[in-house]
Amino acid sequence: MAAITASMVAELRGKTDAPMMECKKALTEADGDMAKAEELLRVKLGTKAGKAASRITAEGVVASFIDGTTGALVEVNSETDFVSKNDSFIAMAKAAAELVAKHKPASIEALGALAYEQDSFGPTLEDVRKGLIGKIGENMSFRRFQYFSGSKLASYLHGSRIGVVVEFEGDEVAAKDVAMHIAAMKPVALTSADVPADLIAKERSVAEGKADEANKELIAAGKPAQSAEITAKRIDGAVQKYLKEVSLADQVFVKAADGKQTVAQMLKAANTTVKSFTLYVVGEGIEKKVDDFAAEVAAQVAAAKAAA
Repeated sequence: MAAITASMVAELRGKTDAPMMECKKALTEADGDMAKAEELLRVKLGTKAGKAASRITAEGVVASFIDGTTGALVEVNSETDFVSKNDSFIAMAKAAAELVAKHKPASIEALGALAYEQDSFGPTLEDVRKGLIGKIGENMSFRRFQYFSGSKLASYLHGSRIGVVVEFEGDEVAAKDVAMHIAAMKPVALTSADVPADLIAKERSVAEGKADEANKELIAAGKPAQSAEITAKRIDGAVQKYLKEVSLADQVFVKAADGKQTVAQMLKAANTTVKSFTLYVVGEGIEKKVDDFAAEVAAQVAAAKAAA
């Protein structure tokens, strides 16, 4: 049997991007024949997608595509930040954004069914996704997308983890500045009137709890509690402060020279109107797996002893 060297494993990994242990297994099975080993890996790639499908994908990238008044914003996830920097993974994400903009799919499944070929995989985007899972050895998924049409569009990507698309009328420079502002300050709505009722209710509940605690502290200190009227004003004030903090129009513009100008004031001065915005932050809302390295090593040692 041919000796499998580290350089052979590295060469096969360079050709396929497959995990090192998989490369070594393939070379061993192929008795050192590089071409045969590569073929064996290609055959095995399709089976890895199913095995990886249950693993959490909380890393990844946000990609955008704009062509005139048509555009798209997509989030494509991976298991690790390392894979999110992989050229093939990034190319697939950018292609997905372009496909959304050009074909307006109705769902993630419809997006996956669109024609696309990359890295010898295809003929659909979903086939490319599965192929890259096998090639890279890590789960990846299309999480969400937004299609835009009919308005002027401006986008801003902060690295690859935060993406914003703004629908607007007026000055493009002002719109791009707003997109950058949104990425930095992360408003939840255009104006305070647009803030979802459930978020307002949650904030009011927090304010009520704080007011109650403050009254308890006053009583414990032998002082009279605040009147119901003062308490109500205090709660309302806290809610109004929250609304200004999370509504785009009321936020202080990040590039304001005086540190006071609001986004609404900046847009008015630029004769520009923001009609809507979409903000994607990679992994937002996904519960990430926290690995306990020590426990993992201990488990591997225990398994090795049991097998001995």
